[in-house]
Amino acid sequence: MKDQLTFEQALQRVEEIVSTLERGNIPLEEAITLYEEGKRLLEFCRKKLEAAELKVKELIKDKEGYRLRELK
Repeated sequence: MKDQLTFEQALQRVEEIVSTLERGNIPLEEAITLYEEGKRLLEFCRKKLEAAELKVKELIKDKEGYRLRELK
């Protein structure tokens, strides 16, 4: 993966990988390699989404416990 890879680029590549795997006309070793790449890209996307969520929400503690508040 490139250092400058964006969420959108990673997601697009995952979609390409899924499409290729669904066609099913590739050798097993290539399918395994693509599967592993897709798995790494999905983890990258998950981390990007989590980081974005943290930027948008803030954990607040009050007398009732913890709650999330949207940042403005």
